[in-house]
Amino acid sequence: MSTATRHDTIRPSAGPRTPHPGTGALTASRVFVGRSMRHSMRDGEGLFIAVLLPVMLMLLFTIVFGGEIDPGGNFVGYVDFVVPGIIVLCSGFGASSVAVSVNRDVTGGAMRRFRSLPIPAATCLVGHVAASVVRNLLATAIVVGVALILGFRPTAAPLEYLAAGALVFAWVIAITVVFAAIGLLASSPEAANGYGFIILFLPYLSPAFVPLDSLPGWLQPFAAAQPVSPLIEAVRALLFGTDPGLAPWFALAWCLGIVVVGGALIVWRFPRG
Repeated sequence: MSTATRHDTIRPSAGPRTPHPGTGALTASRVFVGRSMRHSMRDGEGLFIAVLLPVMLMLLFTIVFGGEIDPGGNFVGYVDFVVPGIIVLCSGFGASSVAVSVNRDVTGGAMRRFRSLPIPAATCLVGHVAASVVRNLLATAIVVGVALILGFRPTAAPLEYLAAGALVFAWVIAITVVFAAIGLLASSPEAANGYGFIILFLPYLSPAFVPLDSLPGWLQPFAAAQPVSPLIEAVRALLFGTDPGLAPWFALAWCLGIVVVGGALIVWRFPRG
């Protein structure tokens, strides 16, 4: 019986290493979502402001200005006309805090430490986005509840309610991605907050509070072309059972385009952040 030489020794193949437990995308995302949710629960003032400001605007427009504004059409009162715009405005207020929280992680060094861990890099931002979406949906539900108390009476069918809710959900995701990109690009939390504040003006330059044809002639083309306008018109039409036309598709196209552009900015900026 021959003796095996060292050349005959069977060596294990050098295959890919098994990833360390807990470093997968799902596990890392769950950890970061939990982190951001805990931060949101501790920041009760931020959630309170995200709800309070849209409610105050709704009270201002419905009680103070509502008697002087006639929306016309199929609306019983001005509150029916203005609530879809307030819902879109509410999502913007809630998402603006993402820019500040992401920038704090970047400028404070937390993001650099996270990137040194054996986890997918993108999961560092998943928590911020997911927590913001949950916070925005909660704030939107509260605003709708206050609107119902004020006399908001939509007449939509169940499928129309679902379609309107899906549009609002798509917009919340889109605007949150934009604010996350702003947080990566800004040089400080103060700058991130300032850039986000500019975006919050879009609903004021739209048919959110007054009919589009009542705006100055030079402003109407911009108001009709910006992303908020088809979203508001689609949600308004769906909630009151009127024909939205192509507005829902334009709104979805805008949301998809915003997510693509915001995601591209995040991918470009994050490795260099």
